[in-house]
Amino acid sequence: MFKESKKKLSAPAMDTLLANGTSFEGTVEAEANIRIDGHFQGDIRSTRTVVVGESAVVRSDIIAQDVILAGKVFGSITTEGRLTITPTGELYGNTATTALVISEGGILDGTIQMNRTKDVELSTSTNESNDETQSSFSKNKEDSQAALQSEAG
Repeated sequence: MFKESKKKLSAPAMDTLLANGTSFEGTVEAEANIRIDGHFQGDIRSTRTVVVGESAVVRSDIIAQDVILAGKVFGSITTEGRLTITPTGELYGNTATTALVISEGGILDGTIQMNRTKDVELSTSTNESNDETQSSFSKNKEDSQAALQSEAG
């Protein structure tokens, strides 16, 4: 009636929290989301999302899928996904990311390297036809402007 399941259930990834008022020095590597609201110094690596809360001060290089920055980071941030800097977020260092969102009030004092995703590279062939369309649009626009100038002339 019932078959034995041969599948192993994997435990869900737990979130990691460094609470406000807590200081930590070292290296954090996780396959879970990480939220930092305290003070951290060291390296952070996560296959998921790293959230730096408003009260956080982080002196670290961060490598993660996505990073949401609401506090202060002194170091570099590398993401395979998106870096979001909120109105209270401050990054004093370099970033390499595929998508960047900086809300009004957010600070980025460093260099930005925008990386292409595989999806973007695959769509370049469709963009070539879009370039042809843009080119003909630009030509038509120039012709229209010339016609308007001769009429106004």
